[in-house]
Amino acid sequence: MDIITGDVNANGVKLHYYRTGGSKPPIVLLHGVTDDGLCWTRTADVLSETFDVIMVDMRGHGKSNAPEEGYTLTVMAGEIFALINELGLVKPIIMGHSMGAITTLTLAGLYPDVAKAIVLEDPPPFWIIMDEVLNEPQKPNPLALWIASNKRKTKEDLFAEVRAINPGWAEAELEPWVNSKLRYSPKIVKLVEMVDLSSIGFEELFKKISCPALLLAADLNKGAILGDKEISPLKQWIPQLEVVQINGAGHNIRRDQFEPYMKAVQTFLAKIV
Repeated sequence: MDIITGDVNANGVKLHYYRTGGSKPPIVLLHGVTDDGLCWTRTADVLSETFDVIMVDMRGHGKSNAPEEGYTLTVMAGEIFALINELGLVKPIIMGHSMGAITTLTLAGLYPDVAKAIVLEDPPPFWIIMDEVLNEPQKPNPLALWIASNKRKTKEDLFAEVRAINPGWAEAELEPWVNSKLRYSPKIVKLVEMVDLSSIGFEELFKKISCPALLLAADLNKGAILGDKEISPLKQWIPQLEVVQINGAGHNIRRDQFEPYMKAVQTFLAKIV
């Protein structure tokens, strides 16, 4: 798989991207917090047979800029919208994991005409947990603590950690995961503070999503964060939403169960293009 690299000015922020190119339908991949664009490499290798794959380093991650402020869903969605326009992409499919998935939902609600379809891998259910988050602002956030602690680890430490915690991951997933932890800015801790949630009306926003949508869910007892309680309102607000349960996977669905994940994604995308 050949990869082209580049940068765009997205509302004043430099965003770095990796692209497979070719005259194929575009698909934009948005990573989770502490990952970066190259964490999609294994997935992109499969998708690039059919799509022009664009893997983005989101703000504060990879080789993209890390501004002091603006680590919010609406700002990040606006930056991805700007990147799509700067690259001249017409109706791309947008696929996101975790932070990238909730950004994808926000983007598709704010700009309903931008995406041909969206694919969501275990997004954090901010539409359910918003009140809990806002009412406990002083409670230590385990993710924030982990983000900070990673900056004190060596590459060897990170390899040992990911192998111990995720022994089932393919070797191809490990180096991109480790490298992403070495590259992100400590400023991304502001993402887990979720400072703009109180200003987002999720029901109203998500009801504006008009494109086809696929949600990939997994096992709560393996670390997935979306269960029936969280998925139910999404199905009401986005009636065209298809939900596929990937058994044996946790929050990192594609890394835990790559083949079932890709089958679900490709089956859905085949209906779109």
